[in-house]
Amino acid sequence: MNKGESLHSLRRSLLSAHEGAIRHRHLAAQTEQAWCLTLLTNSVVTWTTENYGLAIAQMRAEGRAADDELLAHISPAHSETVNFFGTINVEVDTELAELDPAGYRPLRPRRPERA
Repeated sequence: MNKGESLHSLRRSLLSAHEGAIRHRHLAAQTEQAWCLTLLTNSVVTWTTENYGLAIAQMRAEGRAADDELLAHISPAHSETVNFFGTINVEVDTELAELDPAGYRPLRPRRPERA
């Protein structure tokens, strides 16, 4: 999927959490809902981009190859990490205690490769 299609797919996924409907009758409220969708989409893309950067930096620090030419083709418009439905309970003090000096949570450890 190209980057544009990936972004549209993310937007559709975010909108479908509201059952894919613009619920308001008036143009001003519809516009507000559209801007909220744009803000949410931008937030997901920004969060994903930041985490990709952290993951690439960690890979390179471990001596693993991360080709810039290949990375140029990766889109941050993914929704695999988004919880569209349900509730996330966060223990704030525990989460804050896990942050590194730069204010980031540790990345998940690499899964062992299957034989």
